[in-house]
Amino acid sequence: MLVLAAFIAGLDQITKWSVIHFLPAPRESEVHVLPGFFKLVHWENPGAAWSMFANFNWLLAIISGVALVALFMARKYFGSRTTLGWIALGLIFGGIVGNVSDRIMHGHVIDFLYFHMFTRSGREIGFPAFNVADSAICIGVGLLFILSWRKEQHGGNQAEDEQQDTTVKQHGAPERNV
Repeated sequence: MLVLAAFIAGLDQITKWSVIHFLPAPRESEVHVLPGFFKLVHWENPGAAWSMFANFNWLLAIISGVALVALFMARKYFGSRTTLGWIALGLIFGGIVGNVSDRIMHGHVIDFLYFHMFTRSGREIGFPAFNVADSAICIGVGLLFILSWRKEQHGGNQAEDEQQDTTVKQHGAPERNV
């Protein structure tokens, strides 16, 4: 889990370093990867998702740090003993560390992946720009939902999940009765 978190945080910082050096002018530098659909940008986000709580960078950094510690302390409740659980938590931990690092080093989060399209009138509309850390957090949360759903389907038996994970490690994928 921690190795995956370190990998995600490192990948996030390497990609952001690349953006800073190869797209040096924030809000002006961009590379059209798939014209009319996807481009690399250099946007500075002083807030949270969709720039909510802009200009509360230090408060967001503190909240993120507290969330990281709380999640780590409560990891056993999130299936950390299962393969899916530790992957999910590794992604979330790495994503939080990547974005908190930005807040501390730059005073904002660097976003650079921007998906968009043009309306018939020629106006560009798009999803807010994001980064590797944001993606890892979202995927990790999605995996926790799947893990929660799976537990609900199987009666939420923690001992069964731990036994299944041990079986996976010893013998490969377990057989499922469908």
